[in-house]
Amino acid sequence: MLRTVGGEHAPLKHLPLLDGWRAMSILLVLAGHLLPIGPSAWRLNAPVAATGMVMFFTLSGFLITRFLIEDGNIRRFLVRRLLRIVPLGWLGISIAFVVAGGGSAREVAGNLLFVANLPPSSLVAPGAHFWSLCLEVQFYLSIALLVAVGGKRALMVIPLACIAITCARINWHQPITIVSWFRADEILAGATLALIYEGWLGERTRKLVSTPSLFLLLPLVFASADTRTGFLPYLRPYLSALMIGASLYNAPHWLRKICEWRMVTYVAQTSYALYVFHGILIHTWLGAGDTLVKYAKRPLLLAATVVCAHVSTFHYERRWNSWGRRLTKRTPEHYPSESDAANAPVSTNAIVDPR
Repeated sequence: MLRTVGGEHAPLKHLPLLDGWRAMSILLVLAGHLLPIGPSAWRLNAPVAATGMVMFFTLSGFLITRFLIEDGNIRRFLVRRLLRIVPLGWLGISIAFVVAGGGSAREVAGNLLFVANLPPSSLVAPGAHFWSLCLEVQFYLSIALLVAVGGKRALMVIPLACIAITCARINWHQPITIVSWFRADEILAGATLALIYEGWLGERTRKLVSTPSLFLLLPLVFASADTRTGFLPYLRPYLSALMIGASLYNAPHWLRKICEWRMVTYVAQTSYALYVFHGILIHTWLGAGDTLVKYAKRPLLLAATVVCAHVSTFHYERRWNSWGRRLTKRTPEHYPSESDAANAPVSTNAIVDPR
C-alpha cells in the first residue's frame, strides 16, 4: 500500500538482514584496501572493494528512502542524517589534513563542504576515500530537496533518475568513477528498491525482485565490480539492489540468524567509523614500509582501526546522534495509540544507519 503524507501507518520495522549486508560490505572494503587478495597479477583488490562500496550505497539509498516514506519531515530527516555523518566526517577530514601535512584553501573547503569528489578533485591522499561521504551528503540534500518541493510522491522520479545516470555512464564510458553524476545510480538503485519493497511500484515488480537467488547474484555483483568484464559494470547498481532485495524475500533461515549474531551487528554498527579511520591510518606509520614490513604491521593497523571505530561509534558519534533525536523528537500525535503499539513493528530508528 502506498504511504502518503499525513496517512496513518505503523513505523517501518527493523530488518536484521541489512545489518548482515552492511557488515559484509565494510569487511569487503577493508579487505580490498588492506589485505593481499589472490596473486597480484589477478588484480582482485579493486573489485573486492568496489563490491563492498556498491552494497554500502544500495543500503544507503534503501534506508534513506524508507525513512522518508515513513516520515516525510524534511527538517527531522536533515538534522538526523547530517548529525549522523558530518561530525565524524569533519573529524576524519581534519585528521586527514594533519596526516597530509596540510592542504590548500580549496582542498579544505571542498572537503568540509563535501564536494571534494567533483572535478577538479580536491581530495587529499589520507582522505581520498572520503569521496563516498561527499556522494552520500549530496544524496541527502538532493532527496530532501526533491521531497520538499514535490512531497513524498516526488520519490517516484528516482527510478527515472537512476536509469538516466546509467545511460550517461554508458554514453561517456564510465564503468566506475568517484564523480557523483556517474556514480549516484548505485544509491538510486537502492532507493528504487525501497519503493518496490514498500509497494510503490506495484506487485509485479515486487515479485520480480523476490524471485532470483541471492547466491547466484552475489558472484554477478562481484563480476560487475571488475572493469574487465565488458558491459557488466554498467549493471552493477541493479545487480546489487536485486541481490539485497531478493534476500529480503527469500534468504534462508540460517542466513537470517547469522545476521543477528552479536559480532555481525557490532561490525554493522561501527561500519561508518571503520571506513573513516582505516583510510587515514593506512597513510601513517602503520601503513608505511616495503611489502613485507607493511603487511607485518597490518594486525596493528586493523586493531587501531577497530579501537578508533569503537570509541567513535559509542562515545563521540552517539552524543551527536542523541542530540539530533532530541532536536527532532516527534510530537505525541505522531505515535501510534497504546493499543496499536503492542502490535506495531520496531521503529526505523532502531535500524543501524548505513553511515
